[in-house]
Amino acid sequence: MGKTLGIISIKGGVGKTTVAASLAADLANHYKQRVLLIDGNHTTPHIGTHMNVGMPNKTLQDVLSGKSNSLAAVHKRFGVDVIPGDLIYSRKTNPFKLKNAIQKMNSNYDFVIIDSAPTLGDEAQAVLSASDGSFIVSTADEPTLHSSLAATRLIEKSNGKVYGIILNKLRDKTFEFGLKDFEKATGVPVVACLPDDKNVGRALFTQIPAPVFKKNSAFSNELSKLSSSLAGQKQDVSLIRRVLGLNMKSEEVNREVLRNEFYTSIFNN
Repeated sequence: MGKTLGIISIKGGVGKTTVAASLAADLANHYKQRVLLIDGNHTTPHIGTHMNVGMPNKTLQDVLSGKSNSLAAVHKRFGVDVIPGDLIYSRKTNPFKLKNAIQKMNSNYDFVIIDSAPTLGDEAQAVLSASDGSFIVSTADEPTLHSSLAATRLIEKSNGKVYGIILNKLRDKTFEFGLKDFEKATGVPVVACLPDDKNVGRALFTQIPAPVFKKNSAFSNELSKLSSSLAGQKQDVSLIRRVLGLNMKSEEVNREVLRNEFYTSIFNN
């Protein structure tokens, strides 16, 4: 059975969909994992744009409304199986049917990654219900710190599991909250610190996931460290750091804990 991961944020503009698409593509292309990527954002779905799906004939809404089976809604892109959403779908659907739809498929995958809506409503609750655990994506500003705290409380209220916080679009430490600020406020470990990288915007323009567009960009290199932990592989420590005997960064320690948890899960399955 594959691990189902919710990618959560209750504030727009933090790069949640970028992280979801990039993580799926990185796991599939560079760690040989079988990945299903689902757009759980019914109101404003954009996974299709990030994964170059275009105008799909079948979407998640078709699956949840009973018009299509799950396999018919899968679009293969960049080594990832993608079930996109539909921006103009007119029929009402029940987002809580998502969990049942995934249960029929996840034995075929190592990971099922769900991009959630940036809300506190039913769409986000449905993603939490369908997931084994979630990652909260946040930028390092004060409004988003408060939103990440609210997201943490939402997940805890839903009896869900938070695997960690992914800090995204990091620019200037002088004017940003740091890892320790987020961990102190939320009680959740930060597992990745992703820089603001112009290659991410270029990748979106071409509708190619960032790790495929440029594998060795600053963003892709940092994201890959998280992917390696999820895939149960050892983190790659640079020769300079090994020679100098430098201590692991806090996020590296957190990823090592995560790696052990996921490796144990993979081994037990």
